[in-house]
Amino acid sequence: MSNDNGTPIPPLPERSAADAATHGSYAAPPYAPPSHSAPPVHGAPPAPETVPVPEGHGPAYQWAPQEQRRTKEKSGGGAKLAGLVVVAALVGGGAGLGGAWLGMSLMGDDTTSTAQPTGGSDNITINNPDEVNQTAAIAAAALPSVVTIEAASQSGGGSGSGVVLSEDGYVLTNTHVVTLGGASGDAQLRVTGSDGTLYDATIVGTDPIYDLAVIKLEGASGLTPIDIADSSELNVGDTTVAIGAPMGLSNTVTTGVISNLNRSIEIASAAAPKGDDTESPDDGDSDTPWFFDLPGQDEPRQSNESIKIAVLQTDAAINPGNSGGALVDDEGKLVGINVAIATAASSSEEGGSIGLGFAIPSNIAERIATEIIDNGAATHGLLGATVAPASMMEGTTTTGAYIDEVVPDGAAEAGGLESGDVVTTFNGVRVNDAIDLTAQVRAAPAESTATITYVRDGEEHEAEVTLGTLE
Repeated sequence: MSNDNGTPIPPLPERSAADAATHGSYAAPPYAPPSHSAPPVHGAPPAPETVPVPEGHGPAYQWAPQEQRRTKEKSGGGAKLAGLVVVAALVGGGAGLGGAWLGMSLMGDDTTSTAQPTGGSDNITINNPDEVNQTAAIAAAALPSVVTIEAASQSGGGSGSGVVLSEDGYVLTNTHVVTLGGASGDAQLRVTGSDGTLYDATIVGTDPIYDLAVIKLEGASGLTPIDIADSSELNVGDTTVAIGAPMGLSNTVTTGVISNLNRSIEIASAAAPKGDDTESPDDGDSDTPWFFDLPGQDEPRQSNESIKIAVLQTDAAINPGNSGGALVDDEGKLVGINVAIATAASSSEEGGSIGLGFAIPSNIAERIATEIIDNGAATHGLLGATVAPASMMEGTTTTGAYIDEVVPDGAAEAGGLESGDVVTTFNGVRVNDAIDLTAQVRAAPAESTATITYVRDGEEHEAEVTLGTLE
């Protein structure tokens, strides 16, 4: 419980009436460490207000682990994924692409200047443009806007994906890609375009609250920005295509459908430490939730913080390395940023797809990216209430987010909400538990107005609430 993305590109094939009714990673010149200082990393979230959850309730979520980092899961109310764990779709842990590049660069081996990411840099192959199916046409349209990202620091390395936002090189990805799952605040980034062009990159800003980040490719021009769709118009069953670099295999395309909308998941925060590569974002006091296992420490330090995010669910195969890549619709337009996968609890935390993948909706991602580019950081709403799953509270008659306490002078109190109310919708989205409400509140910008439906004494009410600002 808690509170508040040669060969001519073929046109898309015409769809049948029935189909229409249904559907509404690095690049750089010879590597040298950048001369600039470490880029700022913004927005480490504060410790949340919480109400204790009885043991056994709620799933355990975590990012893909790094070699020098251990995370502690924390239980909470919310959508149950019994027998599953949700992990970041990141290739990491100081092995594979990131680790190999890091090892050579730290030794000063200039062979890194000619090294290519695993999987090559070829674009999608269209051998017969006259006989192309819908998936190939979608991929050909969107793939030039997807890049592969490798991050490396002295504590390890990893790779993921990203989506081109502008011709001059702004790229959207996940925070956990550029911070190596929260292990590094100054990882060095190299990016490979879909055509094999290499770039150095710097971090413009990160948003750990929603696991999004914007980076800037140095010297980039003439890139192909991705077209962005309105994710609020998606339907369950709509075609989706995931594009990225699973396991470092760049320009990989998988297809599926939207399995569900308005899911919410709770995952470990990837907020980066600040300072020289790895340093706690706090002062190290024992009561802080921000602990990281750092090189040279006498005692392991752990992060038990988590974030709650609203996501799209898809059965398009998403695997480690797809993080930050594009989930596109049947027109090749961005509908989500791939962020996590569910794997069977008995399997490896970095196991492959079992058909449960999650992406941050494009409407949320676009807002946060724009704020990061304009201001260096994004804002998030604050309801000012401590909430719990209504299903766990005696006497409740509907699922939702139970208001346990309201903060004096907070947004909830000002909007007329009281302890004992059960929130059932937020801005028209069904709220099933506390995680749902927190995810939706955080998706909204600070100081925005939200419409909340709630049940009090068996009767339904509606309130207009002006959200506060999450600091």
